Amino acid sequence: MTRAGWFPLALAVVFGAVAAVLPLLAIEIPGVLPGPTYLPGTLQLLALCLIFAALALSYHLLFGTAGMLSFGHALYFALGAYGLGVLLQRTDLGLVPAIAIAVAIATGIALALGAVSLRVAGISFAMVTLAFAQAGSVLVRRNAWLTGGEEGLRLDTRNVPEFLIGVLNTRNVYWVALVVLLAVFLVVVWFERSRAGHVAVASRENELRVRVLGLRPFTVKLLTFVIASALAALTGTIYFVLQSGATPRATSADFTLTLLVIVVLGGVGSRWGAVVGAFVYTLLDQRLTAFAASDAVAGLPDALRIPLSEPLFILGTLFILVVLFLPGGIAGTVRRASSGRRVTRAARERLEEAE
Repeated sequence: MTRAGWFPLALAVVFGAVAAVLPLLAIEIPGVLPGPTYLPGTLQLLALCLIFAALALSYHLLFGTAGMLSFGHALYFALGAYGLGVLLQRTDLGLVPAIAIAVAIATGIALALGAVSLRVAGISFAMVTLAFAQAGSVLVRRNAWLTGGEEGLRLDTRNVPEFLIGVLNTRNVYWVALVVLLAVFLVVVWFERSRAGHVAVASRENELRVRVLGLRPFTVKLLTFVIASALAALTGTIYFVLQSGATPRATSADFTLTLLVIVVLGGVGSRWGAVVGAFVYTLLDQRLTAFAASDAVAGLPDALRIPLSEPLFILGTLFILVVLFLPGGIAGTVRRASSGRRVTRAARERLEEAE
């Protein structure tokens, strides 16, 4: 295997090992984490970062790899979350079988809706996926007897293992979220290196040429859509356990736009960019709320206090700055800096040889 082949897997192993021991350490990062890494509150936040990283990877597979801009990816995340909640509430299934069934149902729905959505392309595809997501959001909000409506659906803990219940067991849920992230990462790597993944990338670049070669881009796109949706549903089930429930926001179009922002922030087309973007966005989203309510902001003149007291304004401003000054996102910036160092080193070596 070439360096390009084993390096992502080696990096995943290192990341997994470091992340696995964090709950056993007392690392503090003031202003970023709410406390030491062994505390339940900090682990809750870090587990949320892991879940959003896995969800961002599933969207990366859809948008970054296959070039399909979807405004309805949150629908499948919500199907996983609400599907698990309904199964635990209305059946005697254990947690693992309920997760498997919820993901299977979401996958079946993704297959049906994807077959319809992929009849069109470009902005039309985005609008169709948005329409399906909006329909799902209406169904969740209007069927309170099943989904809890606006109040959301709470986790029924009767058949959930005790080691995943309660604040003191947040560490265990964190480890489960880490395992899911690594599993999603490996699936994404496997798909991108498969023949179907190569066809998906080729279709993103020039679908007509793929057709001329006798390949079937529709089938590959549908496969990509279904795999990405299944991974989103899986992360939705773990999110439901971590948050002890789900709210209608998980079905909204703005939630999918959040995924788009995360992928663009990290760098479109980069797996690690999606992971880093998810961590950065989630930490900013959580910590900027505390910053906006701080005494430092309250003491500023109105011209500064009013916008800075709105976390979404700050996030939006940061996103605009990234798009303007870091067009390749975080991953693209790191890649350019690394390339620049290599070019400089090579030039220095040639100069030394000439001397």
